[in-house]
Amino acid sequence: MRNGDRTVESSNTPYPQDSGSSAFSKLETLSRACTDPEESVNDAIVGRARSVIMALSTRAEAAAAVALKSADAVDREARFPTEAFLSARTQRLLGMMVPTALGGEGASLSDVVDVCYILARGCASTAMIFAMHQIMVAILVRHAQNSSWHSRLLRRLANEQLLLASSTTEGMGGGDLRKSVCAVEQNGSRIALTKSATVMSYGEQADAILTTARRSADAATSDQVLVAFVKEDYQLEPIMNWDTLGMRGTCSSGFTLKCKGEIDQAVPVPYEKIQSHTMMPVAHLTWSAVWAGLAAAAVERARRSVRAAARNGQPALGATALTRATMSLRALRGTLMLALQRFEAVGMSERELDSLEFQTAMNLLKVSSSEMATSAVMSAMQACGLSGYRNDGEFSVSRHLRDVLSSSIMINNERILASAATSSLLIEVPHSLRG
Repeated sequence: MRNGDRTVESSNTPYPQDSGSSAFSKLETLSRACTDPEESVNDAIVGRARSVIMALSTRAEAAAAVALKSADAVDREARFPTEAFLSARTQRLLGMMVPTALGGEGASLSDVVDVCYILARGCASTAMIFAMHQIMVAILVRHAQNSSWHSRLLRRLANEQLLLASSTTEGMGGGDLRKSVCAVEQNGSRIALTKSATVMSYGEQADAILTTARRSADAATSDQVLVAFVKEDYQLEPIMNWDTLGMRGTCSSGFTLKCKGEIDQAVPVPYEKIQSHTMMPVAHLTWSAVWAGLAAAAVERARRSVRAAARNGQPALGATALTRATMSLRALRGTLMLALQRFEAVGMSERELDSLEFQTAMNLLKVSSSEMATSAVMSAMQACGLSGYRNDGEFSVSRHLRDVLSSSIMINNERILASAATSSLLIEVPHSLRG
């Protein structure tokens, strides 16, 4: 794979997929602990694993630097972050989670979450698009890679760095992703569907779309399937514009989506299972990483603003607000990492994935992350004072504030809290801190 102007070797040799320094320490500890020559970890493998993990971070930072340069223009013009995704494709980040057997890197969700965080420090819209894309990749990897049609799509994704979008919002139903109005129409092996996709992020820029629909015309609204269509399979007719307060670069306009394809393009797992086992938890983990990243960017601006004031001999009026912002960011990062570790520990255990406590925890992660991110950015603005409130200048956090405000209504927090109310009555309060 390419890393800027340098070539980074990839390997099919299995190695831990943790990201960052924790992965390095695990590898090194394992290497030191294995004294039996037949069980020892080869130094070359450890070194290569280290270089691949570092390469992902380096490549993500390269794409984030490009995203930052155009972030203000993307926001001002409400346009797709073309430059950032050209860089992401050059850095081969779009196919990072595709299994190595299909031409990808087999990156873990931890790796993806880290890249979301890094990209968001440059441009939140870029990071959110990347997160939405990776949610669809995760679904295909976890539920459809044994399907011939979908494995070919994954191989194309890795080779061509395709961008995947999703269409789950329909009509005026808002964030109720578990119901569909449109239905799959089947004629032999051929299928077709027409959907009023009132919110579809980066639909015009995507290379493929995964969309929900009722299994058939006589199926219940909750009896859904997820179907993948590549560019040549569908048409988009604009029906709604995208002129919003923040996250303007996601280009989440509305379209009438008209699709035709083969029955094999339906993911061979009920959507209900896909949604609860993968879509919801992966979405909330990657979105939380995006909000954490944009909060980190705002806190960094606040830190530089307070330091600049101190160097100029001005009263450190923003120091207390900076401490609050840092505290909120630390809490957000800690909450996210614990939830990520739990999801990866659960793996594909259906019993754990279906448990009421796990589902509630992953749903409420979205609420708590959005609230902590908003708190961090608001405190960062207070730390910067007027320079943070301005739309221009090196300490402006107005874009960050407008972007983070989307977090509470992107699947409305009130909807999630209302849905969790009943389950909260059934989940016992822990008897100990470690229980």
